[in-house]
Amino acid sequence: VDAYLAAARGGDFEALLELLHPDVVLRADKAAGPSPAPVFLRGAGMVARGAAAASVRAAVTQLALVNGGVGLVMADEGRPSVVLAFTFEDGRITEIDVIADQDRLRGLELAILD
Repeated sequence: VDAYLAAARGGDFEALLELLHPDVVLRADKAAGPSPAPVFLRGAGMVARGAAAASVRAAVTQLALVNGGVGLVMADEGRPSVVLAFTFEDGRITEIDVIADQDRLRGLELAILD
């Protein structure tokens, strides 16, 4: 996840592709996306493009434990606004769950990692 964050911060599309499983799935609740509908992306190219485009947001993102697994948290004034939870297989990211809905965020166990 640290390498993913570094690649996203730098907008490094090629590095992101190396970290993502070819069939990676990204799911973002409707509060996280640019549209009022939930977002669903499949494939390393689509997910890497989205992560590279979010490089400005990645600059204010921190590593965290999300329900006991490694993830990322974006916080506004110390309050989580967006959380990314990751699933891995064979050392590559297979799923990313992007959570911004306040009810869902309140149900997460979060701990910021230094």
